[in-house]
Amino acid sequence: MLEIKEYIDTNGHNNFERWFNRLNTNVALKIRKYLARLENDNFSRVERVCGGVFECKINFGPGYRVYFGKDGVKLIILLTGGTKKRQQDDIKQARKLWQEYKKRRKEG
Repeated sequence: MLEIKEYIDTNGHNNFERWFNRLNTNVALKIRKYLARLENDNFSRVERVCGGVFECKINFGPGYRVYFGKDGVKLIILLTGGTKKRQQDDIKQARKLWQEYKKRRKEG
């Protein structure tokens, strides 16, 4: 089983949590279902998008997306979420957060 953690940036913000908390209950439950799949090593709805960032596609409503990075083989770091409409902006944000995560991890 994989471990999933949410990334808190250098300003103390948790972008994934902020996005997730704005979702209605029905959507949040669907997102949690997909996160449970990831936890169980099911990457059937996942694509690598760029710079070590992955996108989990959730075919519901406007096309929800969850962006994350993999730290080794057992740890997933949730970066942010969004919809198909804002996909390119969300990918840029996720990539920035992932680079920041890797830099901070390297520095110790």
